[in-house]
Amino acid sequence: MSQESSKIRVAVVFGGRSSEHNISCVTAGAVMAAIDRDRYEVVPVGIARDGRWVLAPADLNLAIEDGRLPEVSGEGTALALPFDPESRGLMIVEPLEASSAALVDVDVVLPLLHGPYGEDGTIQGMLELAGVRYVGAGVLASAVAMDKGFMKLVWQAQGLPIGPYVIITDREWRRERKRKIDEVKELGWPVFVKPARAGSSMGISRVEAEPDLEAAIEAAREHDPKVIVEAAIVGREIELGVLQGLDDGPPEASMPAEVVMGSGADFYDFETKYLDSSLRLDIPPDLDPAAVEEAQRIAAQAFDALDCEGLARVDFFYTADGRWILNEINTMPGCTPTSAFPQMWAASGLDYPALVDRLIQTALRRATGLR
Repeated sequence: MSQESSKIRVAVVFGGRSSEHNISCVTAGAVMAAIDRDRYEVVPVGIARDGRWVLAPADLNLAIEDGRLPEVSGEGTALALPFDPESRGLMIVEPLEASSAALVDVDVVLPLLHGPYGEDGTIQGMLELAGVRYVGAGVLASAVAMDKGFMKLVWQAQGLPIGPYVIITDREWRRERKRKIDEVKELGWPVFVKPARAGSSMGISRVEAEPDLEAAIEAAREHDPKVIVEAAIVGREIELGVLQGLDDGPPEASMPAEVVMGSGADFYDFETKYLDSSLRLDIPPDLDPAAVEEAQRIAAQAFDALDCEGLARVDFFYTADGRWILNEINTMPGCTPTSAFPQMWAASGLDYPALVDRLIQTALRRATGLR
């Protein structure tokens, strides 16, 4: 057996069809740089915006440079799939082409996709059908966590702290617009308008008064026909990383991070999150140890409530009167060089390479099929 064939083969899947395509690429670049090549053979698999899968070139640059975001252009060896994204029909993949055969013996998949068509249970379902182990939450947990409305319903049912919100479906916006606007007005001003199933702060608007509400909802609907409107919560923005426990142990929560914006941004939008050099993460933030312990406990409960696996980032508001309010959970958090998730775990004693190794090893020990 050759040295290469004795390694664990990891397919890193990135890009995708969502508006978070670029950030997925940046995450993949950082993760692949951290993977121990003495232990793992990496198979980079890119998904172009039009749905084509390619075996990406090994030297593909996936870093943000001069404000330019990387993407999967479709260059590389085309991969045969059991469907054709252009014709939306089935296609024959036997006999296997060389590019397809290269992926047959993958030991585990790292699906570093953010947003719909990846983080929402879709690729997880495909991998479940194929009987392939993968890093991260399963089909149901991925889907529920991606949809902020259902996520809040589950947390509410579990007695976890959430803020007031209104869901606006596509049908309601087209047929019951006035009623939904009246519901939003009951939240008070300002409000935050968000796509229900998007991340990376895509399509989010802060609305100070009713005249600006419809335009903000339409902007969110460019990313998702389902919209969530949340009451503004005055508080510090605190994040925690959560990892699936080792040896069937309970979930483990990291040290928290506080998002501190220094450029005068109104809120934590896409540009502030990824392109603003003045953004600061305080790890650990100035918090009482008892408050940190409470946040870690709630974060682990939020993780378990959705039946998450692998990893997640849990976002909170911490109010002046000492209350923790859950904002959302991200089952495949960004792992770019500036992302909070790897930095929080580094501050907790788990550096980036060790974090990536733990995620892969946790997935390898997980059974396929119903769990």
